[in-house]
Amino acid sequence: MAAPTPSAGAARTALPDFPWDRLAPYGDRARAHPGGIVDLSIGTPVDPTPAVVRDALVAASDAPGYPQTYGTPALREAVAGWFARRRGVPGLDPDGVLPTIGSKELVAWLPTLLGLGPGDLVVHPEVAYPSYDVGARLAGAAPLPADGTAQVGPAASRVGLVWVNSPSNPTGRVLGVEHLAKVVAWARSIGAVVASDECYAELGWDVEDVPSILDPRVCGGSHDGLLAVYSTSKQSNLAGYRAAFAAGDPVLVRRLLEVRKHAGMMMPWPVQEALRVAVGDDAHVAEQKERYRARREVARAALLGAGFTIDHSEAGLYLWATRGEPCWDTVDRLAARGVLVAPGAFYGAAGAEHVRVALTATDERIAALADRLA
Repeated sequence: MAAPTPSAGAARTALPDFPWDRLAPYGDRARAHPGGIVDLSIGTPVDPTPAVVRDALVAASDAPGYPQTYGTPALREAVAGWFARRRGVPGLDPDGVLPTIGSKELVAWLPTLLGLGPGDLVVHPEVAYPSYDVGARLAGAAPLPADGTAQVGPAASRVGLVWVNSPSNPTGRVLGVEHLAKVVAWARSIGAVVASDECYAELGWDVEDVPSILDPRVCGGSHDGLLAVYSTSKQSNLAGYRAAFAAGDPVLVRRLLEVRKHAGMMMPWPVQEALRVAVGDDAHVAEQKERYRARREVARAALLGAGFTIDHSEAGLYLWATRGEPCWDTVDRLAARGVLVAPGAFYGAAGAEHVRVALTATDERIAALADRLA
């Protein structure tokens, strides 16, 4: 008798093609430029990891035992302190903090960790990082792109998880208190979890207020049914450390913790210590933000001078730019000048005429961008 086909195999076949593979020929073309490539396609930090964080990693490098999946109490208290100090979220319960191995793994696995599956819906923004869609599919649930509750309609009873992303990747859009409060109220009315991807919150440019889903103005002081997801990759140049966390409802965190303990999903203890120090030190974050501010001013002026329109982009590490043409035409046009950017189509049909231009390049490469677009 033939063995049954595993359902996981069916789930894998339902996954979309990895989009970055399609960008490879344009990368080859850009690398052939006599002045070398200006790679603005991926938001990977290029500046040094701050010394204060590296020193913490070294000091904790003698780590013969297993780390705590829950994270050390000192780490969880440091994250709670960061929320109070930097995000306008006083009184976060440290029991509602959970370190994660980067934020992307939590985004991709959260529907599975919450027990969602066939018949369930995962709502995410229409223009969005692909991992929200992929996470739903990995769980066997269905992704539903929607920027408003009216778009969900009668299917609301099937919604188990609602993703919001502010500041947005790729658009840089920031959602205000009123918008977020409406999402929270609606999700609570149907019994859905709200997860807010807030990884760029420290990088506001044209806005003074980047509210968290855990802000009392948004949630009424209750974190029930809410999770904020955060990463230090961008603000602290720690992408290689995979140092992130989720925070919010302690009941939800305990549900995630039980599965993660069984699955061995634990952040190494030296990284936990590095993360603890990183969230406790504001000086290096301010210094890195100023680097990005300077690069943003140069890149923005270059794009505007070359006939681009920049939409949103009020926060984060990207400029959401368009020439009013198909995004792949823009990608090709820039690759001919040795510049590689991400096509907006990677982030949904609504991005078909935009490109995402990352600010994560050296000062010299950002200057090269300006020269090539002049």
